[in-house]
Amino acid sequence: MSCAVAVSNNLMSTVFSPTNSRVSSSLFCKPSTSSSSTTTSAVPKRHRPARIDIPVVPSSFLALETPKGNDINGIITRREIEVEEEEFSVYCKKGRKAAMEDRYSASVGLLGDPKQAFFGVYDGHGGAKAAEFASKHMENNIMNELSSRGADEQIEEAVKSGYLLTDSEFLKEDVRGGSCSVTALIRNGHLVVSNAGDCRAVISRGGISAPLTDDHKPSRPDEKERIEALGGYVDYVHGGWRLQGTLAVSRGIGDQHLKQWVIADPETKIFRLESDCEFLILASDGLWEKVTNEEAVDVVRALCFDGNKRPLLSACKKIAAMAVSRGSNDDITVMLIKLGNFI
Repeated sequence: MSCAVAVSNNLMSTVFSPTNSRVSSSLFCKPSTSSSSTTTSAVPKRHRPARIDIPVVPSSFLALETPKGNDINGIITRREIEVEEEEFSVYCKKGRKAAMEDRYSASVGLLGDPKQAFFGVYDGHGGAKAAEFASKHMENNIMNELSSRGADEQIEEAVKSGYLLTDSEFLKEDVRGGSCSVTALIRNGHLVVSNAGDCRAVISRGGISAPLTDDHKPSRPDEKERIEALGGYVDYVHGGWRLQGTLAVSRGIGDQHLKQWVIADPETKIFRLESDCEFLILASDGLWEKVTNEEAVDVVRALCFDGNKRPLLSACKKIAAMAVSRGSNDDITVMLIKLGNFI
């Protein structure tokens, strides 16, 4: 079984409502099959290899524009996505997997307020279904939890409930795979950053980089202790520390077969936006495994700040290219958010 992939123009799904403008990604890949075989009495019949399940995103996702020349049996396939908006930019680049497993979401103008927004990057593993599900439902689940509480003092609890609800709803779908998540909620002058897994958020304050999340790896001492206390184990396999010898992260959405140890509880940091808060980077680990926090911030500032006014998209593509040049084979999603627009 194979997955045909072609380079295409920009493509994104967009949903508009009276109170907010949302952009979310959808990446499509449809398996194609071909077979030919000859057998004789002298040659044993070969067993067909096990079927490979390549996830296909539901066709209910609508696109603003359909690239010409890349429609294969009604399914759009592509290697890259580029989005440039006034407040943010996104660049997604497919790695060597059969299909892109990264997803993102972005909503500006929540509740009719241009200073409120929600952003997310979701890195799927074992397929794209968990990342796709989280990109569609995480924001609504968090905002509904906030609405029901009615107090910003409970925002951390609301975010946690939104993550856990997204996880439990996805598990009911009874499909394989999981997803790491990093989200940023901008509300009433505060930045609320949460993560479960190894997607990361890095802020630039006056030119100084600072990580706002800690990666959830099985080798992290507190995570390893938690896993072992629950009867699990962490082992070094295929060049990295893995939960039960298989999974390289210890928190995330989904992963039903490992749910006893893989929790969806996010870690959250909240602080007030100040005038020196320049921009926020949300990215999947395909970037962070090869590019340091400081390098990413320096590239963005050199291209888009410090007197330069190049589009944010150019910086997204530049730091993604750095990761590829250093050997990253993973999907890479980079999102840049201009924090000055929300102060």
